[in-house]
Amino acid sequence: MPKLAGKFLNLLFSTWFMDLIFDEFRDGKINLDKTLKLLNKFDVSYDYVHVKKVFKKNDKQKSGLITMEDFRAIYRTLLHRPELHELFSSYSPNKKVLTVSNLCDFLRKEQFELDVNEARAVSLINKFEPIDEARSQREMTFEGFIRYMLSEECSIFKQKHRTVYQDMNFPLCDYFISSSHNTYLIQDQLVGPSHLWGYANSLKKGCRCVEIDCWDGPNNEPVVYHGHTLTSKITFKNVIDVVHKHAFEASDYPVTLSLENHCSAPQQEKMAGHLLDILRDTLCISTLDDSMPSELPSPEQLKFKILIKNKKVGTLEETLQRRGQRCLGQIAELEEVMESEDDLIDEDPKAQLIKKPLARLASAPKKDKKDKKTHKVKVAMLLSELVIYTASRSFVSFEDSKEKQKFYQNNSIGEVKGQKLISKRAPDFIAHTTNFITRIYPKGTRTDSSNYDPQEFWNVGCQMVALNFQTPGVQMDLLNGKYLDNGGCGYVLKPEFLRKRDTDYNPHDVNMKFRALTLTVRIISGCQLPPSNLSKSNKADPVVKIEIHGVPGDMNKQQTSVIKNNALNPRWNETFTFNINVPDLALIRFVLEDQMALTANDFLGQFTLPVMSLNKGYRHVPLVSKLGVTLKPASLFTLLRKELCLDVTAEYGYWHTWMVKVMPDPTLLNNPSEVDGLIQQFAHKKPADVLHVAHDGLMDLAAEQDTVLDTSLDGSRRASDEFKEDRGLQVATNHDHCGIFRF
Repeated sequence: MPKLAGKFLNLLFSTWFMDLIFDEFRDGKINLDKTLKLLNKFDVSYDYVHVKKVFKKNDKQKSGLITMEDFRAIYRTLLHRPELHELFSSYSPNKKVLTVSNLCDFLRKEQFELDVNEARAVSLINKFEPIDEARSQREMTFEGFIRYMLSEECSIFKQKHRTVYQDMNFPLCDYFISSSHNTYLIQDQLVGPSHLWGYANSLKKGCRCVEIDCWDGPNNEPVVYHGHTLTSKITFKNVIDVVHKHAFEASDYPVTLSLENHCSAPQQEKMAGHLLDILRDTLCISTLDDSMPSELPSPEQLKFKILIKNKKVGTLEETLQRRGQRCLGQIAELEEVMESEDDLIDEDPKAQLIKKPLARLASAPKKDKKDKKTHKVKVAMLLSELVIYTASRSFVSFEDSKEKQKFYQNNSIGEVKGQKLISKRAPDFIAHTTNFITRIYPKGTRTDSSNYDPQEFWNVGCQMVALNFQTPGVQMDLLNGKYLDNGGCGYVLKPEFLRKRDTDYNPHDVNMKFRALTLTVRIISGCQLPPSNLSKSNKADPVVKIEIHGVPGDMNKQQTSVIKNNALNPRWNETFTFNINVPDLALIRFVLEDQMALTANDFLGQFTLPVMSLNKGYRHVPLVSKLGVTLKPASLFTLLRKELCLDVTAEYGYWHTWMVKVMPDPTLLNNPSEVDGLIQQFAHKKPADVLHVAHDGLMDLAAEQDTVLDTSLDGSRRASDEFKEDRGLQVATNHDHCGIFRF
């Protein structure tokens, strides 16, 4: 029995509540400003528009003043949400408090905290319970439960993923890297302004690769702008000053300056001088130990370093051999592959803007694609020597790169050509990105600074998928959501199948090969949703859309029904199921819209995150605006379940680990032929037979994999029910040749 009886608890709540509001009501009534002040005193997040509306509703005399009981009604309207009370009551025997034991049950069964103990429950009570008497008795009232459920503890985004948790010691090419295109532009590509804010804004968002378009300027000072357009100009020196100031505000990991270099040799030397003088020790000017490496260094090794991506004369070995020699005034010529007219249209972001005599090329006899023309460009050795790990190289073909490209060289490929390569040669593209950093950029016809879909390029392992950061929309939502992961540091480790040199991964053929999962999402309710920009009141007609972005077979979109005239606390209670073949690459996007007409909705807010960063259980989805600004306290209340489906004939290594845990005699696994026999034997059995194993072994495996076993054991209903009761699980429906785990 709870230590605090029901009537006494009601008295405690009234006393606690009155103690906090009494002083404000000495004159009998309070106005809207004092109402807001009191809500802050209760540490209640609120939206002014909603509070104002609820205030007017309770101000029955239209005097602009409310009574104590009116304030209590406002407080309960905003905070005492029915769906939360229903959940609280289902674990509170007296509907008043949760004991430590009750709270442990809730955390284990609903929030999937399998290792929860009394200490964890007590820590939550101490942190969120506002009533002293309940806290001293180690009990949580509904007030404490509300504060816990609305806290970051119950965010949909995993707490662990808010910090750098991935291994940062792999080579640079093994990471997705947050990248910006034409970073200096803050509007369109033709007449918009160039501004230093573009660099500061991108770097503060965790962007780790920014682009600098460099052209000859007056007084031997290089300038940055979109060449041959009416965009304004800023000096290269000022850009480097801003980069130096903001490079490591959001992340400690290396920043790459991607130079689109159109300068003459003398102004290239000026650029090199600014880089050396301003960046100083942060500029990477040699290999880690001044010796020739065999692979790219890791982000961890390059912390607080700035890399220069530019054309390079000769090899890295030759640069190291010349270390210490003077190269001021020295100029070299590089032979570059000239792009065809088709390549210019498909790839070059400036192609549609720079006027060139292409008509003559069009009338010329067509040459074999392999017979590419070349041209010579002048490069200042002083600038070339600053290029260490990120030397630019024209992309010719996958075969050419495999034969001739060095590990420290990278390629830039336009979106159209990249899409063609994905369509026709995805496995070769993937093999290429396992070895070389590949940058993708928008086609030149995107003069409005619109963006392409980055997901299709992440699907084949492209590291630097560069977008126009100044243009909000689905594409930037995906980029921002992807790089929320790993502490927002701008580097996300690619899945193992995109790092292995002998990978058999193909985004067009992924069925049951990459630990597919079934995701179940229940959209329960909304809380203080933002009003529509097209509505004069806050009576929006909200609808929620759930999008899955990933490999082609995983792309999916579902939506709730429309709730009429309720942006304060709409209730849906609608459940959606998504089968996701490659969860390691999938993103989930929650979109809130106001249905204005059958054919057009008004965007209200969204939140995007990696599927693998989803928290299980009852979670709040925080909403952000088009520009990524938080709309707190606006949120969606959801229930999430995930089931991981593993093919019994999956890779040997994983199942070796699995069988070590579950087989009665693990020593049999020392014999590879015995293992192969077991796998073949399992492949012809159903999961109920395959998973005839000890509970403890499975739970050990579940803990390692951050999973909870959820399957029928030994085909025995009684054993399954006991297991379910013990672990607070539900039994999943299984398919032949699959083991299904909930995590």
